[in-house]
Amino acid sequence: MAVDYPIKDKYNIEDLLAIMRILRAPGGCPWDAEQNHETIKKNLIEETYEVIEAVNKQDTELLKEELGDVLLQVVFHAAMEEEKGAFDFTDVADGICKKLIERHPHVFGDITVSGTDDVLTNWDAIKRNSKKQKTTTQAMDSVPRELPALMRAAKLQSKAAKAGAELQCDVADYIAGKASKLSDGINEDNLGELLFAVTAAARQLDIDPEEALTKVSDDFLASFGEYEKSTEDKKSVVLYK
Repeated sequence: MAVDYPIKDKYNIEDLLAIMRILRAPGGCPWDAEQNHETIKKNLIEETYEVIEAVNKQDTELLKEELGDVLLQVVFHAAMEEEKGAFDFTDVADGICKKLIERHPHVFGDITVSGTDDVLTNWDAIKRNSKKQKTTTQAMDSVPRELPALMRAAKLQSKAAKAGAELQCDVADYIAGKASKLSDGINEDNLGELLFAVTAAARQLDIDPEEALTKVSDDFLASFGEYEKSTEDKKSVVLYK
């Protein structure tokens, strides 16, 4: 039997919360009712990357749609906790509002800043204090292991640099030194060290390693397209430059 839900010209967050409760309730959607945090956790990652795709394409309509998909994931996870009596969506909203007010004392308090650098410094200090992180190691340990590896490496290096542990040699020499180890045999460890070194070099040069690798991957995809459709000797098309 169909649920009698009002048809509106414009829905809002309260409608989304109500629809999610209906989908999860007995008589709702069997698939939605069966889900838990573990089964849909990758959906949040996928939807987030689709937001990034919309941003990169500068597609406003697509961005609106994909932001809605991300919001759905937040509502979905919150609904599961509401069912257990742990917290609900309003608690999520309450938490982020309090965090924003706390971490912007130059807006909601009496702190004076001279620019973005001061804002970021204050943010990090307040964050460490609220999470009771007394050392840089503790702050670094809070960087999720689940982040893309290049992004995590860059974040760890950045936090270490703020504590004075900065790369002390020429970045090209640093990469060359790690690459030279490959001559003794290629394995997971020395390949990982090389990737970590390249990440350090990128950060030193103010280059986002994720974006750099994405650009090269795009170039490779274009080259492969030429390779695949070539009617001549495919060896003439250089894929790995």
